[in-house]
Amino acid sequence: MDEADDSLLAVRAGEGDEEAFEVLVRRHAPVLVQMAHRLLGGKGDAEDAVQEAFVNAWRRLPEFRGDAAFRTWMYRIVTNKCLSALRSHRPSAPLDAVAEPVAPDHASSPTRAAEGAAAVEELARALGELTPRTRACWVLRELHGLSYADIAEAVGVSPQSVRGRIFRARRYLTEAMGAWR
Repeated sequence: MDEADDSLLAVRAGEGDEEAFEVLVRRHAPVLVQMAHRLLGGKGDAEDAVQEAFVNAWRRLPEFRGDAAFRTWMYRIVTNKCLSALRSHRPSAPLDAVAEPVAPDHASSPTRAAEGAAAVEELARALGELTPRTRACWVLRELHGLSYADIAEAVGVSPQSVRGRIFRARRYLTEAMGAWR
């Protein structure tokens, strides 16, 4: 997936080309839903947030200047939707902070599987105790691999604030997960 290709598609979509926008949605929706799910905790809430973000993006595409990559622009819109949702209500489901667990290997024991599930649950609990913006910074960096600059743009803070939030999140999560080391 090429950023120049995304920029061209965004320009075409901004001129009303629905097919170009459809390509952008298909290309970016899966990772955005995954990110929103990690921030909001519920798959349905995540899908709703991403759908609303794409509706907003469609309306605002004529304003898209291409200063940032389309992907980064969408991360920002989705992150803002998620942060607004988190401010308006607490998530109803526990946060699923890590990727889907890999299918168990036949050599692993039930005890090991139970320990792994408990560790995932503890990580989700610990992530839920972070502030929404700190959690967003950690998720975007650690689970989606965004740069500090892209995270700063997505969350609407300075790169120095992103560094500080990620540092605090890592320190807190290291302490909270200390029993699992």
